[in-house]
Amino acid sequence: MNNLKKLSLSLSVAATMLVAPMSFAQSALVFQSDFGDKDGAVSAMKGVSVGVDASLPIYDLTHEVPTFNIWEASYRLFQASKYWPEGTVFVSVVDPGVGTPRKSVVLKTKAGYYFVTPDNGTLTMIAEHQGIAEVREIDEKVNRLAGSADSYTFHGRDVYAYTGARLAAGAISFEEVGPKLPNQVVSIDYQHATVKDSTIDGNIPILDPQFGNVWTNIHQDLLKEAGIKLGDTLCVTVKDKDETVLDTKLPYLASFGKVNVGEPLIYVNSLLNVSLALNQSNFAAKHNIASGADWTIKFKECN
Repeated sequence: MNNLKKLSLSLSVAATMLVAPMSFAQSALVFQSDFGDKDGAVSAMKGVSVGVDASLPIYDLTHEVPTFNIWEASYRLFQASKYWPEGTVFVSVVDPGVGTPRKSVVLKTKAGYYFVTPDNGTLTMIAEHQGIAEVREIDEKVNRLAGSADSYTFHGRDVYAYTGARLAAGAISFEEVGPKLPNQVVSIDYQHATVKDSTIDGNIPILDPQFGNVWTNIHQDLLKEAGIKLGDTLCVTVKDKDETVLDTKLPYLASFGKVNVGEPLIYVNSLLNVSLALNQSNFAAKHNIASGADWTIKFKECN
């Protein structure tokens, strides 16, 4: 290629860069909601996303968050997000305050993930465990589905799915989401896991809905710190606020098969957190245990 042709090609590329809109790398888009699959709400959000970019890879985290349960939405994001590639965009819509002045935001974590959601407590655990790199408020004058201005009760479709899809598709940069906010979000208060004098206190953030196992936020390292080892018998107290729901003794074992069918145990779950179970039965149902910010649990080695 002679020098004249090289110059012509360079000028052509430069002109294209000047007139073409800037695009960014495409990422996966992952949806979570409390909508269930009984109607067309989830499909509508995905349709909006495909309308932004038909090649966008779209997945579901879950749409079975109990209705209005912001706490569980927060936990499910924490549970699943770290296993996705950096840059993944999560859209979480559990929004009992839809249409009220609560902010619509996109949070970028220090781990490089994006979370599109109302700032209503949904980001509690993400902010805590991944750290906040930056928070931006969604500018609905720019990042809102065309023709939806008179709709006040489906921001999941009109604002969050649309903004999340544009961000994941590379149609907008993070900076183009909207104005920067302080690096803080609405947070739900709960009992963090602590160990003192061989006694461990923690929270029951979630239940295993399929099997009825009771999951805690207590990492196995705290058992070691308290001097507790496999085979020990532990005294366990579960409370809902100030009401004692369970006060019992359980063995700490490696897996369900270490006890007979129907018998209880303490074990470490897939997130390496301490949990309670009945072998091939439902511990939570048997003992009327639920989960959430108000549910606490205490372990100590029995004398």
